[in-house]
Amino acid sequence: MSFPVYLSGSWVLLALLVTIIYGGNVAQRHPDLGPTVAYLIGFGFVVCLGVSVLLHELGHALTCRYHGIGVRAITLELLGGYTVMEREAPRPGVEATIALAGPAVSLLLGAAGVAVVVAVPDGSIAWELAFQFAFSNLVVAVFNILPGLPLDGGRALRAVVWAITHDRYRGTWAAGWAGRVVAVIALLGAMVGYTARVLNLFGVVFALMVVGVLWAGATQAVQFGRLGRRLPSIRVVDLVRTAIGVPSQTPLAEALRRADEARATAVLVTDASGRPVGLVNDHAVAAMPTERRPWVAVDAVARSLSPGLVLPVDLTGEDVLRAVQAHPASEYLVVSGDTVVGVLRAADLASALTSRPPRSV
Repeated sequence: MSFPVYLSGSWVLLALLVTIIYGGNVAQRHPDLGPTVAYLIGFGFVVCLGVSVLLHELGHALTCRYHGIGVRAITLELLGGYTVMEREAPRPGVEATIALAGPAVSLLLGAAGVAVVVAVPDGSIAWELAFQFAFSNLVVAVFNILPGLPLDGGRALRAVVWAITHDRYRGTWAAGWAGRVVAVIALLGAMVGYTARVLNLFGVVFALMVVGVLWAGATQAVQFGRLGRRLPSIRVVDLVRTAIGVPSQTPLAEALRRADEARATAVLVTDASGRPVGLVNDHAVAAMPTERRPWVAVDAVARSLSPGLVLPVDLTGEDVLRAVQAHPASEYLVVSGDTVVGVLRAADLASALTSRPPRSV
């Protein structure tokens, strides 16, 4: 089964910058080539980099497939790429294997580039391209192996902590903090490099972009690790809101009056047989002016009820998070068999995950 590969707009921007900067550098050192050939060489280097990143991500993707995990897509962006898996790795060993597959591919590509550098005449265009290809892949391999999320080495570290503690989310939290440390070290390295004139202004700006991405990814991992550790206590039955059903085309004002009368905090739209077909959205209701509510059908502020928006009342823990991530929405219908229990609001789930647990006495 195939999966799509996407090029983000940021990758196109990077490709343009590298083509101009590297092509201009080639034109200065090889004036006999002419500017057209020099910039074509710069673009050729961009293509080599793109293929390298794609092969790196394919290392992750094919390893996922080997372990029975589907891949939704690969995206190439400004600072590399990422592979979207259909589900998380089931065991720490699988997580580590998938994480390290990408750097392993980059290391092999770097070794192949070194072999070409040795084989072609020193100082030639082929030698220069091979050197840049080898160097960039080796840098990608070494950088990605650093032990901090969102880098591949961070995923491997998460797997190690997961294996020791038997807690995936503790591993995510620890690897996220390690990623923050890596980001700070990278920032200090960029400052030192600029001071020592090893990096020019473009290099510093690029390094700062890398640091920003690292810090954002690491912070997200820390937050997700904290949230995940609360998941075992999450139960849909504890969060469900009482709902009332009103027939389709009922005026919104009347639907709200009935809900208030029944002391219900959620409204369902039903068909002629009384079967729920829609969920009223609170934000849409709030945005509707009060004077218009008697003249607007409740359907206008409701979302059609698709299978992904129906959750069983006995759903708990990670299964709740997987269900809402698979079908993002603001409200979900909660059922017990064919019986409607109520409505789960995503805001209530987020509040349960982020609120501080009560202190024990």
